[in-house]
Amino acid sequence: MPAPTQSSAAFPYASPVPPLRLKSKAEIEHEIRRRVDDERRRLEAARREPPAAHFHRPVERPFTAAERNRVTILFGGLTWKHEWLIRSAFQSAGYKVELLPVPDVAGFQLGKEFGNNGQCNPTYFMTGHLIKYLQGLEAKGLSRQQIVDDYVFFTAGSCGPCRFGMYEAEYRLAVENAGFRGFRVLLFQQDDGINAASGEAGLKFGVDFGLGAFNALNFGDVLNDVCCQIRPYEVQAGETERVAKEAMERLSTAIRERRMFHVSDRAPAWLASRILANRALEGVTHTTGKIVDHLWGRQTADAMRAARERLAAIDVDRLRVKPLVKVTGEFFAQTTEGDGNFHMFQFLEREGAEIKVEPIANWIMYLLWQAKARHRDRRWLETEKPPAWALHRRALAELAFQRKQLFFGIGEAFYAHLYRRVIRGFGGIAHQLLDMQELARLAQPYYHRFARGGEGHLEVAKNIYYTVHRKAHMVLSLKPFGCMPSTQSDGTQSAVMNHFKDMIFLPIETSGEGEINAHSRVQMALGEAKAKARLEFQQALDSTGRSLDDIREFVAAHPELRRPFYHVPHARGVTGTAAHFVLHVGRLMDRRRLVPVRKRTPRRRPLPPLNREPLGGRV
Repeated sequence: MPAPTQSSAAFPYASPVPPLRLKSKAEIEHEIRRRVDDERRRLEAARREPPAAHFHRPVERPFTAAERNRVTILFGGLTWKHEWLIRSAFQSAGYKVELLPVPDVAGFQLGKEFGNNGQCNPTYFMTGHLIKYLQGLEAKGLSRQQIVDDYVFFTAGSCGPCRFGMYEAEYRLAVENAGFRGFRVLLFQQDDGINAASGEAGLKFGVDFGLGAFNALNFGDVLNDVCCQIRPYEVQAGETERVAKEAMERLSTAIRERRMFHVSDRAPAWLASRILANRALEGVTHTTGKIVDHLWGRQTADAMRAARERLAAIDVDRLRVKPLVKVTGEFFAQTTEGDGNFHMFQFLEREGAEIKVEPIANWIMYLLWQAKARHRDRRWLETEKPPAWALHRRALAELAFQRKQLFFGIGEAFYAHLYRRVIRGFGGIAHQLLDMQELARLAQPYYHRFARGGEGHLEVAKNIYYTVHRKAHMVLSLKPFGCMPSTQSDGTQSAVMNHFKDMIFLPIETSGEGEINAHSRVQMALGEAKAKARLEFQQALDSTGRSLDDIREFVAAHPELRRPFYHVPHARGVTGTAAHFVLHVGRLMDRRRLVPVRKRTPRRRPLPPLNREPLGGRV
């Protein structure tokens, strides 16, 4: 039966569709000639116009050596430990320095008011807070011209595919829009604005200042890590923060009042006079002496020992079961301690977690590794590859390549060695630097190791690393809202999580708003991490054959087990601090039970050394 047809009466308002008409070849060629003629006339008219004025970075008034005694350098954005120590390094070199307070939401709103749209929230936080600080100076009676003349802002500069490369321009634009035209922004990445156009640079990176800042960064990394390991287990609430501030005050004073190396103070008078008479020998002697004194000298060792002794007096209880949360993400969001990341560190610890913070030193190691890997990858792109028959030229090219690779390798090994020395100086419990080659290998199937921007492949690599090696129950990635590199990483993480089913990974985008939503999401993921930590602890306790009361009684009888710098060996396949501790104490109790007791001895036989025999291979 044929299908019913609909007549035009059923659709009285339908208009007939006109038939499709194709253009002829002549019409198409005529249209092309017309467009070409129009474009030619436009180009000829543009050629007769005056040349366009291209944008050039504005020339900034330099910071000169003559201004050092009156110009104050402002900086901030790191943890308070890093900032205190870096301030002392500046002050030891004779600079006037003030720290910007921790950026808050009010500063964020000022940054949005005076800055461009679509910027990263680290830009809004830091720019707005700088403007807020300058407005505070103006409210105290300083004129805007005095502020412009007597204050400069010191920050990091970079380039690349993400918006970090525009931070400097955004700082300048925002403070100018706020009425502080001509305010200077100094970048330690570039010479512009640091070196004066003529005369001596205002911000001079000498050996003492460079090594002082180097030590300040490493000290801040290690102390921040140590405090995050002690604070969740402190018996007396708030003691870690109080003692840490006391130790930091002493350490900052030691850096600020450090007695710099001079050959006259270290060598006999007859030898010192001969060295000082030769300018080249004097330069080599002083440079070498300063390096040795800063890195291996007694002043550095005494400063670390004093801080370690104050922290060592804190009483800890490692039998508290807490999930271990590794914090990764974009540099500012994973480092700052305020509204810039929703006070996430404080929130995690209030919710019963132990935090693994990310040291700045890992980023430095990443830059060193990347330079070495890129040099290897571009081996024959920058220089012509000699033919196979030119053995002499091929050998020379190979020697030059291997020599540069060797220098990169020495730099990596030397930096890691110095960081390990700082770890030992502050008690030996801080985490070692990561193996960048292993991170690149883990990330390569999901994220290319040379993809630039933000943290590169590190977000993906760290998530896999801390999961497969059982170094964290949960990975929390903090990044600015709309961060391009982190958005790419988060897209890749879905494939990663499909391959590692037991992975707990949570990305959080931070901004000036959304704190309640972010905390709620973290609480949900943290609940799963807590369950994993409790199950792991119970399995560890059951494997010892002891009750929790027996473990507590043994710990109470041995005060050294309650010291924060007591070394607890890591058992393979175990993550939580409490699980490691219970396994270790169970082993100690088994060793104690095997010791024969003499009936005539009135005193209890002392225990064998507690922290010499590991339970298993170190992860």
